[in-house]
Amino acid sequence: MCLDQIKTGEEVIIKEIPDSMAKTQFIRFGIGEGSSVICHTKIPFGPVVLRKNRQEIAIGRELAKTITVERSTHVRGKNA
Repeated sequence: MCLDQIKTGEEVIIKEIPDSMAKTQFIRFGIGEGSSVICHTKIPFGPVVLRKNRQEIAIGRELAKTITVERSTHVRGKNA
């Protein structure tokens, strides 16, 4: 599934970032292939906002359509 298809609050694992420039930028934020992220929010017709640790990153919808993810099996607690 692609990053633009996830729901708010859903935790996913980044499987593939095909754009090399985007991959470099993601790594600068501590996100790479294999990283677990949470969808903080999705702006209608706008970016997907991801949360990793205490950092939020907005990913443009068109770029999000190219990033492959899979649902995480990790169960988050109420205070996560």
